[in-house]
Amino acid sequence: MNTPFSLPTFLDDLASGEPIPGGGSAAALAGALGAALAAMVANLTVGRKRYVDVNDQMEAVLAEAETLRGRLTGLVAEDAQAFAQVRDAYRLPKESDEQQAARNAAIQAAMKGASLTPLATMHACLAVLRLLEQAATLGNVNAATDGAVGALLARAGLVGGALNVRVNLGSIDDPAFTAESEQSVAELQAEADAIVARILARVEDRLAPW
Repeated sequence: MNTPFSLPTFLDDLASGEPIPGGGSAAALAGALGAALAAMVANLTVGRKRYVDVNDQMEAVLAEAETLRGRLTGLVAEDAQAFAQVRDAYRLPKESDEQQAARNAAIQAAMKGASLTPLATMHACLAVLRLLEQAATLGNVNAATDGAVGALLARAGLVGGALNVRVNLGSIDDPAFTAESEQSVAELQAEADAIVARILARVEDRLAPW
């Protein structure tokens, strides 16, 4: 993948027969799109007389959304790099006992890294959802549906991250790490589902006049 991030190039790479980038990178991109929509709703709210009571709140949402957009865009590449480290670890020589031990250690380290990266995506996507709950329910009503779309994208990114964490945990021989990661995944998903349900219900209410 080229740097700086190029969406057309990324999509071409994603559609290729290569395993890198994959679903983990796509999940991070979904989160970045959600963050961009949070920023959009905030931008359409800040400075509007009708929303003066939430102006400061939306300015804070905007600033944080831009930070998260950058973080998630970076995670697109980080996820691909983490998977590349797993691939490289599996390619290490294993003829001797020493080589086998070194290879196994490298695989375990790489698999942990490949689990932590999508977990970071999940945390960032949840932060985006928290912003979108403010933006979509309090911001410019004309952009409420944009906020709802952002919430669905951020949730998709979070769920995608969860799947990538879980598939990697099966190859990790560290029960404590696995248990802690599984608990984090469950907690993040539960909070995300609750936030999205609230956002969609509130947006439906705001659409009622239409």
